[in-house]
Amino acid sequence: MTALEQLQGNLPPPEILWWPPAPGWWALALLLACLPWLAVWAWRKRPKKLRPRAKKVGQPLDALQLAALRELQQLPLPDESTSAGPWLQALNQLLKRVCLVRYPEAQCQTLSGRTWLLFLDGRCTAAGLSRFMVLVEGQYRPEVHLPLATSNRLRQAVDTWIRQHV
Repeated sequence: MTALEQLQGNLPPPEILWWPPAPGWWALALLLACLPWLAVWAWRKRPKKLRPRAKKVGQPLDALQLAALRELQQLPLPDESTSAGPWLQALNQLLKRVCLVRYPEAQCQTLSGRTWLLFLDGRCTAAGLSRFMVLVEGQYRPEVHLPLATSNRLRQAVDTWIRQHV
């Protein structure tokens, strides 16, 4: 019996060791350790149109809102004897221009009727513009006469929408 044969008999059977793991396991461990950081980074880098924008009460108005409110105040309220059609058309144009600047991806210039009012209410429920179907229908009627109280409520609703839409 040679010395090599004597040594072979005394060796314990080979054991499978769990440590250190293969290189692929190290890469997986590194990926799992970086996953929370990557999630935060992706959240911050997403496009602005997908970010929820919380509008706080009392937050200062931006330039677009100030210009729209100024234009709204310059529109003369129709009295009960004159047709409100041009005034309603001017309100719609003002709202569409604000939406085109604020929500360019929404294709809001193609909306009309009930879908237009629902779009506006989706951006600011406090205004309640869906109650004023006359806003979208009245501009197409030859003669629309609104009571002064209705005109005031509609102007106030548009003012609220401009101030608080998100």
